[in-house]
Amino acid sequence: MTRRVLLLLGLALLTRGAGAAERFGITVRHALKAARPAETITVPWSEVARLLPGALLQQLAVRDARGQLLPYQVTNIAPLARDPQGRGVGYGELIFQHDFAAGEQEAHFTIEKTGAVAPPFPVKAFARYVPERLDDFAWENDRIAHRTYGPALAAAAPPGSDKEVLVSSGLDIWFKRPSYPIIDRWYNKGHDHYHKEEGEGLDMYAVGRTRGAGGTGVWNGRRLFTSRNYASWRIITNGPVRVVFELSYDLWDAEGQPVSEVKRFTLDAGHLFNTVESTFEAPGARTLKVALGLNKRPAYPEQAPSVETLRAPQTLMQWVRQRSAGNFGTAIVLPGADGHAADDLNELILATATPGQPLRYYLGAAVDWSGEITSAQAWQAHVAAFRERIASPIQVEIDAQTRRAP
Repeated sequence: MTRRVLLLLGLALLTRGAGAAERFGITVRHALKAARPAETITVPWSEVARLLPGALLQQLAVRDARGQLLPYQVTNIAPLARDPQGRGVGYGELIFQHDFAAGEQEAHFTIEKTGAVAPPFPVKAFARYVPERLDDFAWENDRIAHRTYGPALAAAAPPGSDKEVLVSSGLDIWFKRPSYPIIDRWYNKGHDHYHKEEGEGLDMYAVGRTRGAGGTGVWNGRRLFTSRNYASWRIITNGPVRVVFELSYDLWDAEGQPVSEVKRFTLDAGHLFNTVESTFEAPGARTLKVALGLNKRPAYPEQAPSVETLRAPQTLMQWVRQRSAGNFGTAIVLPGADGHAADDLNELILATATPGQPLRYYLGAAVDWSGEITSAQAWQAHVAAFRERIASPIQVEIDAQTRRAP
């Protein structure tokens, strides 16, 4: 083979490779000097499809400025529509994460169309309906887990049975040690086992008939009116980076005012806080005074707990000291809060909600044996930093010109 033929073959291969890897750039900026670990970056799928025609969700590469591949997720949150060729278009966003170091206020990424199928990424956010435990609904990420209760738990016990009965729309916390998913493992161990430390953490948070760690209700200034257990559920997107789901609560009576609620939860990998949007319906009402609660007695009596309640603007926190299971913190961050209150069971933070419009708030928790947050002061500092973070969102800029890999 002559040198000229080899050169032509080499040029052909280079040209073929250049045409196979279309990509575009993204710049992300923010105003804080503080670190922002596990910052979630979202890009509308419509932009991906515009800049990378024919892109498939399983044939992408997301790279940071060093060229390292990043785990990503494509959600199906967008309403199902039709493109001009009549094909269904239901994708919502491309999601990935970046750890901003302290002082790092700008980062660059590329989104690339590839010919290879991306391998499955480790699941760090997950939710599921749990029919094997009286229709609990449970969700988790790599740092924290939660559950709440469905209608089967609220149903009366058949005569002669030992079925548990609990009417509560409170929210539970499971404190986990490993970063891998534990929901399936803990339910498979049986109800008694996940209340005991067996190497992976435990359920040591008490809910009962309280609001638990962030349940809602309607407040009349003296009394809290709450829903029963959730009536239905819907998972919208389910990891590996973000989980989004909805729980619906049937009509309840709030001192003569019928009220219903849909809660949308979002939990991202690497975070201690859930983002929640509650949409209330209340026929005839222009506004509702609502309350979010933290159980006044959130630990089991055998742990001889002491509870410190911490109130700040837009924030309600607790730090719970226990004899042996570990100390933990809980928090509600409610932008635009109207103040604080309490009833016999719950510490409360108040807000005015407009029926039909989402009320956004944030629910978080941490335990001291994680090694990161080991005191009430550290928990207050973490919550304050989180408030600053949500008040100063990132800005995502997309390079409008599609480029080809060199």
